[in-house]
Amino acid sequence: MKKLLYIAIALCVVMSCARMGSPDGGWYDDDPPRVIGSSPAEQATNVDQKKITIYFDEYIKLADPTQNVIVSPPQLEMPEIRGAGKKIVVELQDSLKPNTTYTIDFSDAITDNNEGNPMGNYTFTFSTGEQIDTFEVGGYVIEASNLEPVKGISVGLYNNLSDTVFKKEPLMRISRTDETGHFVIKGVAPGEYRVYALMEQDGNYMFSQKSEMIAFSHEIYTPTAGPDVRQDTIWRDSLHIDNIIQVPFTHFYPDDVVLLAFNEILTDRFLVKSDRDNENRLNFFFSYGNDQLPVIRGLNFDADSAFILEANEKKDSLTYWLRDTTLVNKDTLELSIEYLATDTTGQLAIRIDTLEMQPKTSYEKRQKDKQKAYEDWLEEQEKSKKKGERYDSIYPVKSLDLNLSIPSSMTPTSVVYLESPTPLARIDTAGIHLYSQIDSLWYRSSFVFERRDSCLRQYKIVADWYPGREYSLEFDSLAFTDIYGLSSMPHKQGIQVKSLEEFATLELQLNGISDTGIVVQLIAQDDKVEYQVRAAKDRSATFYYVAPGTYYARAFIDRNGNNVWDTGLYDEDRQPEDVYYYSRAIECKEKFDVTLPWNLTEKPRNRQKPGELVKQKAQKEKKKRQNRNAERARQLGIEYVKKQMVK
Repeated sequence: MKKLLYIAIALCVVMSCARMGSPDGGWYDDDPPRVIGSSPAEQATNVDQKKITIYFDEYIKLADPTQNVIVSPPQLEMPEIRGAGKKIVVELQDSLKPNTTYTIDFSDAITDNNEGNPMGNYTFTFSTGEQIDTFEVGGYVIEASNLEPVKGISVGLYNNLSDTVFKKEPLMRISRTDETGHFVIKGVAPGEYRVYALMEQDGNYMFSQKSEMIAFSHEIYTPTAGPDVRQDTIWRDSLHIDNIIQVPFTHFYPDDVVLLAFNEILTDRFLVKSDRDNENRLNFFFSYGNDQLPVIRGLNFDADSAFILEANEKKDSLTYWLRDTTLVNKDTLELSIEYLATDTTGQLAIRIDTLEMQPKTSYEKRQKDKQKAYEDWLEEQEKSKKKGERYDSIYPVKSLDLNLSIPSSMTPTSVVYLESPTPLARIDTAGIHLYSQIDSLWYRSSFVFERRDSCLRQYKIVADWYPGREYSLEFDSLAFTDIYGLSSMPHKQGIQVKSLEEFATLELQLNGISDTGIVVQLIAQDDKVEYQVRAAKDRSATFYYVAPGTYYARAFIDRNGNNVWDTGLYDEDRQPEDVYYYSRAIECKEKFDVTLPWNLTEKPRNRQKPGELVKQKAQKEKKKRQNRNAERARQLGIEYVKKQMVK
């Protein structure tokens, strides 16, 4: 009827002036495909055939059925699903289970062939028993670490309420999350269930690999349903609402399940790779660290006292620095490395690998490069000499280049870091000086110089940095010498500490939970942590010396007190540490001093993260195709008026 109305409007416009031109383009086909039959019949019972054919009133397209179509109960052998002309054929490969409701959820993968009009969320249902199960379970899956929606993860049910069923049996009924993390499991029978999520990797629909993202909960759900009413909006055109009507529907519960998905730490230990990216060091990267460090034995050199070991905090990345330049200049080092690795039974066992370690650039090539650099330098000095310009008569000695890291927004609590490219053999602390300027005069300032924890080549300079004061950090010549005899040159670096008026102070008063040990972070829009504090006993988290800008707040319950977020572990029935987001941006300005209340549980976890931070964006609402002909008729009227005005 709407099409006839649009056509009548256009005919009136055209007939009102014989000189008006024909419309540019025809009317749109806004009608989605419609099911006109199927074999077996939709919602049929006592079905024993594994081939399902669905017929439509027009030619259709089926988009990526492997990803978009979900068959439940899950099929261990992938079904064949294909769209052909005006029908869709589904051939199940697994044996049919008795007295079971089957659902084939096409989501919005079905469109007409010409205009791409989506059919909408369509689910085909049949049963091998006497009745159709109609309950539904819905909710959301979000990442436990950052509350990001998880797209494409399978969500399923068990009526076996055992704590170990997730590793023993495939999920009973499944769905898959959309880009907002939302899922709806259909065709559920009455009963009690637990809900799990699994990023399937091996097709068995159970948690069998540690690399699989999972979510689990001990909450037991009993599906129910009841009558409800929702509001539907009727659009006059793309800009104007014609009417809002009340539509009765059956509301299925629960529809608010929230699962927190995580990846377990991969504790299987193996040597990922080894290399000699520079001639003076050997690198070994393990999948997981261990306090028992590897044993290296030289096969064509003496490995005793040959190395200085640099290990990261987790001990999964190890760098062995060669002490002796004779070994540095040796192109091939043959060695055996003995280390603990996970065997086929999942236990740690001694493994020995034999390796040949070669640098990217050979010793001969490095010597040629050095000779070339020297000859180029000589040539430059000769040119300068002939021109009467200043020149050097002594080839410059290579020095130790240190990397000094000073915060761009220096605060009274900031720390200055120093990193050496190679391990240091000697530090002359008497050659390190810090001066502060007071009333145009420079005075010595006290400081502490020490190595960073678990960092072989990194050091920190801690001092009382007074607001608004200027400092000078100075190193004497030869203050630092590395294991190869290279020494540092004199260095002077000015440091300006910002005044108190250039900072903000922010206090967040936390409530809504009884947990202690809350760590609160101020983060940027890219989720990078800018500031972190531990909440006080009164549940206040105060950030001093905050640089002006826009921030977001995140908190997590630090159960083990290590000040970092920790993931979960299924076998130990351990959930990941709880994470919460302040749902709005926080604008910090100069001289900004404010206190904000924060109820951590005021909103469900899936609605806490501010939209600006969400990386997995929901697809924009598709243009309302049912309005295109109304808009078309309106445009024809506008074009007619314009032509009359030209006349």
